[in-house]
Amino acid sequence: MDLPVRDFSASGYRSLQKITYPMSRLDVFVGTNGVGKSNLYRALDLLQAAAQNQLGARLAAEGLDLAMWAGARKGRDPARIALAVTLAAPGARDTAFRYEVEVGFPQRVTAAAFDLEPQVKVETLTYLSGQRRSRLVERRNGSVMARDADGRPADLDIDLLSSETLLGRLEDPARYPELDVVRRTILEWRFYHDVRTDADSALRRPCVAVAAPTLASDGSNLAAVFATLAHIRGDTADLDAAVSAAFPGARLDLPTPSRTATFGLSLPEFPNRVFEPAELSDGTLRFLALAGALLAYRLPPFIALNEPEASLHPDLMEPLAGLIAKAAERSQVWLVTHAERLAQALEGHGVVRTVRKVDGATTIEGLTLFGAFRDDPDED
Repeated sequence: MDLPVRDFSASGYRSLQKITYPMSRLDVFVGTNGVGKSNLYRALDLLQAAAQNQLGARLAAEGLDLAMWAGARKGRDPARIALAVTLAAPGARDTAFRYEVEVGFPQRVTAAAFDLEPQVKVETLTYLSGQRRSRLVERRNGSVMARDADGRPADLDIDLLSSETLLGRLEDPARYPELDVVRRTILEWRFYHDVRTDADSALRRPCVAVAAPTLASDGSNLAAVFATLAHIRGDTADLDAAVSAAFPGARLDLPTPSRTATFGLSLPEFPNRVFEPAELSDGTLRFLALAGALLAYRLPPFIALNEPEASLHPDLMEPLAGLIAKAAERSQVWLVTHAERLAQALEGHGVVRTVRKVDGATTIEGLTLFGAFRDDPDED
């Protein structure tokens, strides 16, 4: 069951002082280096870490003191990182689930935590129906309340460390179905930002021949993704068109897998030679990995791309834009880039926004603090 993302909020995280963004089918954020585009991407990634019960570990790895907003605070407000996402609920159009989590430093007297260990202070899941709100799960420090499938609230006696998330820990689908569907939806998201193309990259090696409907975040099953399209779906028309647009005259070679799956690329200047992945340039291999991510047999409900243009030739921006637009027909796509040419190629396919910094805080042009744009009718 896919729950589309309606909006996303983050505050107190790096350059994100306070921001709420209403999602569309394809959101493109363009800006120069250092304006905080990647912080938007990382904050979304942290929401998935909460579903994996890895939020505390991830923030600890960043350094909680370094991940906190470094600007001025109001009064004596505690240092907190707050993340939230609203997912459209199945059924009526005006229903949704909203998950929120706040993280701060531990209280030394009461918390079983290290001095700089991230501590979950507040965690909630709320059902929204029009103007009505129903709190399904509420955690405040060590106290946890959850409603079961019949809507009955109960205090939970659960062994929950202060750095753990309830979203990642509470596993009882029959008793807490709403929490389960939100967790499973977020776990299905894919973030593509660290697909290696160096000599030791998994992209350059054969992979186990198991049907692969979706590309792994590290791209390690790319050959199986291609083989699934060619030998299980039996349709590589979109993939072939993407390769042809990027590399005129080139053709993917996709042999039937045995124990392993692999692929190769034939180039027009060498018609009798198939180049193996280990021989391909970084840019060529990266483009093929993006094709696998965006044209796979089954796309995740939400795809986030962080500067996918890295190591690609400028002439590949239009073919890349075609891949992204095609994926947005089947999934929600969130893209951050500093390539103006890529952003321009995507205008008309989705919403393109400019990211800037104002007084050290990341801002999106035209966006108000309440998650609406100044040119929206509701803002008049």
